[in-house]
Amino acid sequence: MRVVIAEDSVLLRAGIERLLADEGIETVAAVEDGERLLEVLDEHRPDLAIVDVRMPPTFTDEGLRAVLRARERTPDLPVLVLSQYVEERYAVELISSGAGGVGYLLKERVADVAEFVDAVNRVARGGTAIDQEVISQLMARGRRNPIDALTPREREVLGLMAQGMSNAAIAKSLTVSDGAVEKHVGNIFAKLGLEPSQEEHRRVRAVLAYLERR
Repeated sequence: MRVVIAEDSVLLRAGIERLLADEGIETVAAVEDGERLLEVLDEHRPDLAIVDVRMPPTFTDEGLRAVLRARERTPDLPVLVLSQYVEERYAVELISSGAGGVGYLLKERVADVAEFVDAVNRVARGGTAIDQEVISQLMARGRRNPIDALTPREREVLGLMAQGMSNAAIAKSLTVSDGAVEKHVGNIFAKLGLEPSQEEHRRVRAVLAYLERR
């Protein structure tokens, strides 16, 4: 089996590659962003793409959007998506797109080698491997306010955004790095279903959602 891996974390990318190699699975390309993913998919035509949801430059949904674009070109491309949490909107779109195998696992499942390898083989053969947590959240979809999906830290960041703070000011207030705040903001946009557009417009819409919830 020949696979392509798209994951911005160097350690996780290398770990997955080594794990697959131990199972006799060849990684023909390992990249860290969505645009490069599309390029190597065209170049190598792998048996499976293993893709992280969040990659540079905004760390929101680049991986999933790249996968959806790839499946528009090659509907039967088997794809196994890895994510920190469930991206409900795009999960539905991915699962319902194309005829090829599809998987959506939370990253914690990679720690269970047998389960992960089974998912890799199943999806490559055209089957499905959907995390139970993904299924549970999709079944509950639409029955709660999107703000409820935010973590306590993400709500804290959104509250500071509502005060008009910039990312740099939020980082200083919370004593964290600018990069950490950027990731939290990206998570907030994704969980609230805010499509990529002008940054300030998305911030305003996120704040409105926050204020309406209070």
